Amino acid sequence: MYIGSPFVYAVCRLYPRQARWFTLSGLIIASLGLAMSSFCNSVPQLIATQGILYGVGGCIAYCPCTLYIDEWFVRRKGLAYGIAWSAVGGGGVILPPIIQALLNNFGFRTTTRICAGILFAFSAPLAFFIKPRLPPSAVIHRRPLDMRFVKSKLYCLHQLANVVQGTGYFLPSIFLPTYARTTFGTSTFLSALTIMLLNISCTIGTFIMGSLTDRLSVTTCMIISSTGGATSVFLIWGLSSSLPALYAFCVLYGISAGSWSAIWPGIMRDVSQQGESEGHGQADPVMVHGHLCVARGVGNIISGSLGDSLTRGMPWQGKGIGGYGSGYGILILYTGLTGLVSGMNFIWKRLNLL
Repeated sequence: MYIGSPFVYAVCRLYPRQARWFTLSGLIIASLGLAMSSFCNSVPQLIATQGILYGVGGCIAYCPCTLYIDEWFVRRKGLAYGIAWSAVGGGGVILPPIIQALLNNFGFRTTTRICAGILFAFSAPLAFFIKPRLPPSAVIHRRPLDMRFVKSKLYCLHQLANVVQGTGYFLPSIFLPTYARTTFGTSTFLSALTIMLLNISCTIGTFIMGSLTDRLSVTTCMIISSTGGATSVFLIWGLSSSLPALYAFCVLYGISAGSWSAIWPGIMRDVSQQGESEGHGQADPVMVHGHLCVARGVGNIISGSLGDSLTRGMPWQGKGIGGYGSGYGILILYTGLTGLVSGMNFIWKRLNLL
């Protein structure tokens, strides 16, 4: 879903008259892929349907939404994106218990078919309201394949921070339920509650950061997100020895680190505005967003195998306090360090290097 974004954005720009129907087309593909996965009998089949087909459909359905927000909003664009992206966290709170209940009562195959039906039935009617503000004639002159902005120092430094943040950000969401269960002996629900709190906090954080992006500089927003996330990791998760403290970490980490994507509208604005003055052409903001998504996707992929490596053999177990001595100590340290380093552009800005 992340890595395919710039390709779908480019097609939407090249064929603006057809782009409005991409959301409905993507929903059909995603729903079909999800339904087909219920008939799978092997892992490769599951990867092809619920992985690739569902992912491609989701990307096609999602991109026009971001594309048209850029057209409809100007002064409060960051807030608009923040509200739209906060729905991801809201879905992460509502859907897991519903899906778990369906799995318990109906099993995997029936649950997958029900989810496919719900996805299409609830989303397809809304797809007709996703429409452009500008006529196709006003968009067709844009040059979506002009990628000269990727050579600008501004873009490269922001993208580097984006990659670093992505490699560490997803680790808590992957390991928190297992951490709560193995460290505190929690039930399935109390373990899953860590992710639910993280998701609902991301909703709040994205909304707030989207508003700040309209008012503050990109580097200021970055340092707020990075220091908040790193502090919660180092001081609360790392030193916590109780379940309530872990829940507090989930809330603070979601609000701070979870708001990172709401900074992207500011990056899109700065790169598109400064690119032309630096001789890199007038960058299309949504293409900048597409490249930011690619870096986020790469970080997401890396974090899975990286997390396994950091926890293999349970290093530091019994050799430290709190989370550092739980066997997840190196993972906690890495998550905090990547969060802290992702705010480095604030320093470069103060040194006039950005």
